[in-house]
Amino acid sequence: MGWASAGGIFDPVAQALIDLDADEATKRRVLGPLIEKLQDGDWDTEHESLQRFQDDQVIVAIFAECDVHLAGDEDEAD
Repeated sequence: MGWASAGGIFDPVAQALIDLDADEATKRRVLGPLIEKLQDGDWDTEHESLQRFQDDQVIVAIFAECDVHLAGDEDEAD
């Protein structure tokens, strides 16, 4: 059974980093481990969070490194 509410944890953290104009290294240090931990807890709506932050290329890249891709981008990752 998936965990749909994990976006309620991820999204505010990602938005705060954007609002604070965090650099790439900071986003990677915070969001990479956060995504992995939420996925370990069976996060099943990570695509919704990715969609919300699709305009931030660093966040998109971090999700891709965690095997979550925007629709149509899966082929590019191969």
